[in-house]
Amino acid sequence: MNVAADSRAASRVLAISTTAFTLLFAVWLMFGVLGKPIRAELGLTASQMYWLGAAAVLAGSLLRLPLGILAERIGGRRVMIGLLMWTTVPCLLVAWAHSFYHLLGLALLFGISGNAFSVGVAWNAAWSPPERKGFALGIFGAGNVGASVTKLLAPLLISLAPAAGWFGGMIPGGWRAVPIIYAILLVVMTIIVWLRTPSQDRTPGYGRPLASMLVPLRETRVWRFGLYYVVVFGAYVAWSLWLPSFYQEVYGCTLGMAAFLTALFIFPASLLRPLGGWLSDRYGARPVTYAAFLSMLILSLPLMLSGPRDLHLPLFAVSTLVILVGVGMGIGKASVYRYIPDYFPADVGAVGGLVGTLGALGGVVLLPTFGIMEKSGLRTSAFAALALLIGICILWLHVIVVGIRQERDRKARMIALMAEEAQADADERARLAARAARLGLPGPSVEPPPQKSIKNTSPTPAFVPAI
Repeated sequence: MNVAADSRAASRVLAISTTAFTLLFAVWLMFGVLGKPIRAELGLTASQMYWLGAAAVLAGSLLRLPLGILAERIGGRRVMIGLLMWTTVPCLLVAWAHSFYHLLGLALLFGISGNAFSVGVAWNAAWSPPERKGFALGIFGAGNVGASVTKLLAPLLISLAPAAGWFGGMIPGGWRAVPIIYAILLVVMTIIVWLRTPSQDRTPGYGRPLASMLVPLRETRVWRFGLYYVVVFGAYVAWSLWLPSFYQEVYGCTLGMAAFLTALFIFPASLLRPLGGWLSDRYGARPVTYAAFLSMLILSLPLMLSGPRDLHLPLFAVSTLVILVGVGMGIGKASVYRYIPDYFPADVGAVGGLVGTLGALGGVVLLPTFGIMEKSGLRTSAFAALALLIGICILWLHVIVVGIRQERDRKARMIALMAEEAQADADERARLAARAARLGLPGPSVEPPPQKSIKNTSPTPAFVPAI
């Protein structure tokens, strides 16, 4: 392919993979808004609903690393098509589920759709030029807005679908119509990916030994990036599933209003990823991540303290603060992932898969944690948990930054000292040469001594793109 054809193919991969990811993400988190009608019809407890959401999130977490590596080895196109086909059947069967354990099993099956993120990251990283990787990955990651698709459309579809269903009940109605519609869309999306993306895919990991692709996972910074991603993505997923019940139970909102307010949080937390990618391309991942974490921490504190009666905030104030936290999450998701191609350009699939896995697993842990904390009387558990996580991340990030600055200062002092020594040596040689000339003797060589090299002991790349 020539440059123009490459650019068109990359744009097509980006557009179609983002659309597919949006749909798969909507399916992955559909229990977040269907939870209330499911609970009412099947008589499930709040704890059971938490576990249904956590099961889907868990299934969408564990395979991110292997699927990211697989996408680098055989191509993201094939893996994305496989995910779409796999998700269709269990998504459809949700419409005929009539027990908690039936739903739990299906959640573990259709929840695998959440692993589409690492597949798309590896796929787009293979096609995007280096100077646009942050922006491209930000565009793709905006597919997180799929959670809003469910939040906005599901209440409308539930209200429009007849409770008795169609064709004498053969096709269920009410909330059960939502998974049926999603299953149809999954089939259509599979066909689009098959027909409209380049059949000659790029496979940067083809032929590489698996062990060599896993080597970067030994580095501490990969796990640190994973903790960062728990804050901006794991907490985002957990909030997306938790907020509708929070708004309904604390502020008495209807299902439609609670879904709408949650969607207002999801939109900036998803759609601002391209902005975060662009900022990270321009200014570096570290300062953008720093700014996102600090802003989220400041915004989380009044939310965390809004539980007691004397500090109870009105709905407008709480929803506004939640939306602003979503802004920080949207920008932070892109900045955290922008670290990866800087440090591990040949292992984006493996490293991105592990970081995504850790972030999503954070969501699995946070959901039941919210429930346990609420039982103790802390209704603002999600806000308190986020503030604690951000505080840990900022502290760790600051320690790393200080360490790298100290290393830079040490190198600068060594270079300055060597320059002073070289200048003193040159001055001494010049003095001796002048004295020899006055006495008519041959002078010493004025050739400068060979320069000593300074060993790079810094753990960061030589160009230090980010921390």
